[in-house]
Amino acid sequence: MISNAITTKRILFFLMFAISFVMRLSAQCPMCRSAAEANVKLGGTAARGLNTGILYLFAMPYLVVGLIAFLWWRSVKKKRNEEAKYQTENKF
Repeated sequence: MISNAITTKRILFFLMFAISFVMRLSAQCPMCRSAAEANVKLGGTAARGLNTGILYLFAMPYLVVGLIAFLWWRSVKKKRNEEAKYQTENKF
């Protein structure tokens, strides 16, 4: 049980690290990029917010699918453990 908690913490740490690293990347279409560059030249900060918004929109479907996959995997694992425990108890 303790090793599962440690593994979960490692996975969460890796995901947080990966997300923070991805946030630094530039993810804009050419038209958004030109609009953001024009805004920056005029002294605005809209480019940073636009880039962050695009990255959030990009990451959300993957996070949702990953969460669903994790929950499914965990329920399958729990069922297998219960079946193995039941078979071991009823073996005698």
